[in-house]
Amino acid sequence: MGPARHSALAAVLLAGCASSHPPASPVPTASAAEAARSAPAPALPAPPRIRGPLALRVAYPAPSARIEARDSTFLYGSVGTGDATLTIDGAPVRVWPNGAWIAWVALPRDSVARLHLVARTETDSATLEYPVRRALWESPPGPQLWLDTLSLSPRGRVWWPRGEYLTLSAHASEGADLRLRLADGTLVRLVPAAEPEPVPEAVRAFERDTAKLATPIRHDRYVGLLRGRRLGPDPGPMLPFLGASVAEVASSAGLCATGILCPGDILPDSAWATLEAIRGRDTLRVRWPLQLAVLDSTPRLVRIDDDTAGTGTTDGITPGRALPSGTYHWFFPRGTRARATGRMNGDLRLALSPQSDAWVASAETVPFPFEPMAPAVVGSVLVHPDSDRVRIRVPVSRRAPFEVTETERAIMLRIYDAVGDVNWIRYGAADTLVQAIAWSQPATREVTLTVTLARPVWGYRVRWDRDDLLLEIRRPPVIDRDHPLQGRLIAVDPGHPPAGATGPTGLREAEANLAIAEALKPLLEADGARVLLTRTTDVPLDLWPRVDLAERADADILVSIHNNALPDGVNPFTNSGSSVYYNQPRSIPLARAVQDALVRRLGVRDLGIGRGDLALVRPTWMPSVLTEGLFMILPEQEAALRSPEGSQRYAEAVREGLRRFLRERAEGSR
Repeated sequence: MGPARHSALAAVLLAGCASSHPPASPVPTASAAEAARSAPAPALPAPPRIRGPLALRVAYPAPSARIEARDSTFLYGSVGTGDATLTIDGAPVRVWPNGAWIAWVALPRDSVARLHLVARTETDSATLEYPVRRALWESPPGPQLWLDTLSLSPRGRVWWPRGEYLTLSAHASEGADLRLRLADGTLVRLVPAAEPEPVPEAVRAFERDTAKLATPIRHDRYVGLLRGRRLGPDPGPMLPFLGASVAEVASSAGLCATGILCPGDILPDSAWATLEAIRGRDTLRVRWPLQLAVLDSTPRLVRIDDDTAGTGTTDGITPGRALPSGTYHWFFPRGTRARATGRMNGDLRLALSPQSDAWVASAETVPFPFEPMAPAVVGSVLVHPDSDRVRIRVPVSRRAPFEVTETERAIMLRIYDAVGDVNWIRYGAADTLVQAIAWSQPATREVTLTVTLARPVWGYRVRWDRDDLLLEIRRPPVIDRDHPLQGRLIAVDPGHPPAGATGPTGLREAEANLAIAEALKPLLEADGARVLLTRTTDVPLDLWPRVDLAERADADILVSIHNNALPDGVNPFTNSGSSVYYNQPRSIPLARAVQDALVRRLGVRDLGIGRGDLALVRPTWMPSVLTEGLFMILPEQEAALRSPEGSQRYAEAVREGLRRFLRERAEGSR
């Protein structure tokens, strides 16, 4: 897992001139006493001593990268030899025996910090002027009037219901008068809305120092509300016409095939809305880059299809989000139908029920012929016990959106835009796994089926079979307590490539992960397990094929092996350690077992387990975890990952965690 790299550049209009900032200087790290109290006893193999020519190199960040950090960040690299010294802006930086180094440096308020690096040996020296570019925007100092043009939100193309308010937001000088002038001369006021300075998501997720979460209040944000008014040039139709090509749709709306105004089109300024910022005698004006269409009340029905190009290489699932570009929450199979109620650029809003909305990629939807929008009807439920699973067939009058959630011993199936007409629930032959099934109508157009199990959930799968919703619940494997891995099929995924972190001396995470997986395979086989590696060579492999391979093989457990790197602006000297991620509740005990073993065998900090929206831990057919055992960016941990001993210790920890999890499940089934 590499450092987070997001860019949020700001273009600012100024009434006046800019000022400069003082140069940066490194900040000290924690004292030796504090480090001794917080760090565990060293357990990793020591980095080898390398003597060679001086070669000063920065491995991260790249000179052209823009980092999200407020006042400090890290950079790391190598000097080629363990006999060298290194300073950054005059402050000493530790060099490890193999020539690797990592530093925590202060940043100025300027957008670019130019750091001065000097490396020396007894016989040689090297200098490097290195730029570190910040993406986080700072409001200009001084009394001049300013307006941040890239803060204007929303922007692009938006289709919005006539009766709903749309929030407009901008950043400008405190005390300014902001108003949006529409093409017909109507004025919409934007009023001050003070808010804390945003904390980068990476800091919230990884920084252990809670003082970093206390940010000053900013008074430069302004908001306004707009309802039932068109704004800017016509963005064209929200959805393609049924059966029309992209070019035909674009032509009908006067757009290019990309769905935006053609480069050759020249529209007068009067076609756009203009934002004005006024303070005293100063006035700034900027075109608001928004094309807003007002939707009428006619429902627009769409069918979800993640393979509109017909490649046959997709997983048949379209994720849904609670907000545009947010994290995944729903997973809609191909063929699901829903009503589209709005769109922001490439994100389409679906009305799942009167209480719930979801956002999906508009490119993964197809317009559907108009039909009466009566709710789907959920009929009587049939249960079919089988040797390895229990199949629960739920007839639905059409492919409505649904969501599956789980607790330790229950699976809940929520069907949206539906009403229940469940006359019978037929269980079939007596079964030892499914104890009871109940249905309810907890909200308008939402039906919930709850399946209570006699044993903890091991896995499940949901799919459409014609217009029947088929829920398959996996039977837990029979586990030998004394030999818990005996007969189990363990899928081991060496994470990356593509992407992944890189260490100070250039070790790629994909290489380190594969070495650990190759060390783990014989350990598991010695305990009687069968092992499926998702890759055996250093070649790129997408995420979905890795998951698909494990699911098709009916693997009992999936473990994805990774090593970590922190996002920009998070101190690696105080926030490094081992962690394990899960997504489904059933995987929490597995994550804790593997995490405990990693901390004990590797001798690093315990960062705990965490839930993550990660592809390799989202599978529902088996317990699955993703390990982040060591930090690639720390010289001593990168060196350990280069060594066979380090890979072996990591692998032994994973095997120990798997043993413990399976043994506990065997005892719990008695």
